[in-house]
Amino acid sequence: MTVDFQQVQRQVKELGQNAQASLESRQHTREQAQQFLHACAEAYDLLHRKVEQATLYDPNLRCALPVNEPIDGSYRQPELPAQATILAADGSQIAPSRHEEVEYALINTGAIQMKLGSPEPPPISVESVLLYDEKLENLTDALLALARDLSERRLLADLAVGLPPPVITFTDGQMELWLGQAGDREEHGLFQESLLEYKSVLQKLCASQAAAAGYVDRPHARTVVRMLEVATLSEAEMPQVKSHKPFRTMRDLHLFRGLLRPGERSALFEIQSPSAKFYRDELALFFFYLNVGRQGRESLARVEVPRWVVDSPPMLDHLHAVLVQQCRVMGAHPYPYLLHRAHETAVVSLQEKEQVTQMIAHELLGRGIDVEGKSHKQQLKDQATRGKA
Repeated sequence: MTVDFQQVQRQVKELGQNAQASLESRQHTREQAQQFLHACAEAYDLLHRKVEQATLYDPNLRCALPVNEPIDGSYRQPELPAQATILAADGSQIAPSRHEEVEYALINTGAIQMKLGSPEPPPISVESVLLYDEKLENLTDALLALARDLSERRLLADLAVGLPPPVITFTDGQMELWLGQAGDREEHGLFQESLLEYKSVLQKLCASQAAAAGYVDRPHARTVVRMLEVATLSEAEMPQVKSHKPFRTMRDLHLFRGLLRPGERSALFEIQSPSAKFYRDELALFFFYLNVGRQGRESLARVEVPRWVVDSPPMLDHLHAVLVQQCRVMGAHPYPYLLHRAHETAVVSLQEKEQVTQMIAHELLGRGIDVEGKSHKQQLKDQATRGKA
């Protein structure tokens, strides 16, 4: 069976016919939202009060909170530090499958370290952790991804110990450890265990005076937009906060488009979310938007940082400058160079996955333990794939 291109073509034509009207509608919404952003630029107390009122009617509200910078402000790229150590980590995973020869999971974490301005080749670290037998019990995709995220931060914290400041560390994705809606009590309990360890890892990074950050390329968040939507409500209208979304087609990415020149960051915002209660004092989480593009071709990223970075202007400036410099190394595809290298180090190829599978199968067979082999479903899928090669 193949795609019915006649059906798809009809829908593509419909998409094209509606595209211009949708574009104009989104542009109008964007202009309204940006006007409101400027109108609320320094209304810090009002915005805090509105969000506080909104959480009474929507305890799961996720939005931004202003700090002490005009929310429509922009801040130029600072000078690079004369010397600094940059650390980046990324991870990948193999999820367990009952259809494969043997059932297991693997977390592979890669980290790379570079001294700014040094001609020395960056040292690489790799950690590979195999999960099997009872370690697979209750292991959902969400928990596996959680374990991968924790492994990335743990490796960075270990590498940062003893390094002379300034030290800048970053991973791909948000800093806020996230499970989504925990499926059951067991999953929720495992998440809480991971959260406790994660907070100890953040404390370790703080003690090392490392400027820790999470880098989100092409962010999908609408936390600043949601703050503005909440701010448009009167006190009498506040009970309708969950359904009140006048800027529903907008994301923060659209809101800040055109407001930040290349190399500039936005104002700092604090994260208001149900998980904020887990991150207090120096671990409280903040974010800003950063234009890592070039003139005529902007590219906005979201950068999440803990309070200890926010409270240290030199640390924040070093992080800002290094991220822009790292992205410019990649030319037409602005993304932190070291994060790209860390990803290359961490990714597990299909050939490597097959090699791990065969290592486990041979070990078990060598000890007289039977290996079931692939399921009939998987064998048929493999045959179909080979037939198309």
